[in-house]
Amino acid sequence: MQALPIFFNIQNRPCVVIGGGDVATRKVTMLLKASAAITLYSPEICHELQAMVDDGKIVYVNAHFLPSQLIGACMVIAATDDEDVNIAVSEAAKAQNIPVNVVDAPHLCTFTMGSIIDRSPIVIAISSEGNAPVLARYIRAKIETMLPATYGRIADIAGEFREAVKTKFTNTQARRIFWESVLQGSFVERVLSGQEQAAREQLADLISDTDATKNQGEVFLVGGGPGDPDLLTFRALRLMQQCDVCVYDKLVSPEVMELVRRDAELIYVGKSRDQHTMPQEEINELLAKLALQGKRVLRLKGGDPFIFGRGGEEIETLMAHGVPFQVVPGITAANGVSSYAGIPLTHRDYAQACLFITGHLKDGNLDLDWVAMSRPRQTVVIYMGLVGLAEICEKLIAHGVSANMPVAVVQQGTTQRQRVVIATLADLAKKVESAGMKPPCLTIIGEVVKLRDKLNWFNVG
Repeated sequence: MQALPIFFNIQNRPCVVIGGGDVATRKVTMLLKASAAITLYSPEICHELQAMVDDGKIVYVNAHFLPSQLIGACMVIAATDDEDVNIAVSEAAKAQNIPVNVVDAPHLCTFTMGSIIDRSPIVIAISSEGNAPVLARYIRAKIETMLPATYGRIADIAGEFREAVKTKFTNTQARRIFWESVLQGSFVERVLSGQEQAAREQLADLISDTDATKNQGEVFLVGGGPGDPDLLTFRALRLMQQCDVCVYDKLVSPEVMELVRRDAELIYVGKSRDQHTMPQEEINELLAKLALQGKRVLRLKGGDPFIFGRGGEEIETLMAHGVPFQVVPGITAANGVSSYAGIPLTHRDYAQACLFITGHLKDGNLDLDWVAMSRPRQTVVIYMGLVGLAEICEKLIAHGVSANMPVAVVQQGTTQRQRVVIATLADLAKKVESAGMKPPCLTIIGEVVKLRDKLNWFNVG
């Protein structure tokens, strides 16, 4: 993020616009919507601006630009087609520490204006930081179709009851939980359908009926998928925005973490080989403890919580403590990573079965079902097997798997950092070491790996 998005209150405050053409008209119109006190400087102005002057909406001064015109302004906009004038306005505003926007010249600006969706008092602004304004407008158009024109009325009516809710619920967390419950119910539909009085009555009843002392926590056990945030479910996204605290592990990608509610408390409990930030038993108890404090706890895991995610152990503890919970499945690494690597896990010409294996060392040894892993016409997917990779290859060859069996190791699959090494069982360990592959990695063993050259669609970078 190169610029901080903010909403600037300019109501009845002095704003200066330099320029008198169509571009200046658009900027003046936007400032008027925010009730700014506008003074326009230009040697000539168009008919639309003259009409605003005649109606007393803006003050017009027939003059060329001078730095003194900016004194006392809270905001300056340069909207001329003269580059020298635009540069002069930018330099003068910066010298006086006044925020300045120069149209179509991001390098001269200290702030830019996004594409705006106005559902006042709900206002959404979209910015490309000056790089692609057409794209920002396209995104605005997409969002416009999703938000009914009356959405602002929801905020207006909620605002009428803000003090009543604040009186009823004495802490921020309780108020947030109440409003989230209201906004997921029929109150919203009543407002959107024009039944505003009925919506007011319903909201008043909800405030009166809700037990303000009830503060029951809950745990959301959510699969964060293999890394690409676009692979999250709608339900996962919704719960990620509702949590009070997020307990997350090493395999959750930074891109997915960006979607967790901004003011949620974050607790890292990641594990890596020989280094556990917190033992699993303590994680189980921590989830229960936080929920019993009345918090909504997001337990965010990479992949799927029930596939090598120890989610079953965690909810056993929650049930023992009587803590309510929800489980949201995620796309596990096996199918997510293999798909992005262009390797189908099953194919009628190569594999009619697929086996998921965890390659974690136990007491320094690999204790795997080598006979089952060595069966023909199947795909074997190994999670967390990077450390014991050489031994895995040797054991499979010793159990009859061809030394020429194709294998893929995928690092940070589904993300822009994805790397893939293709080899055979005989030379895999050396190639992976030479490539400097680091966890998290997934290993795919089987004839289906031959299809990568043909089916590779996700080209990183």
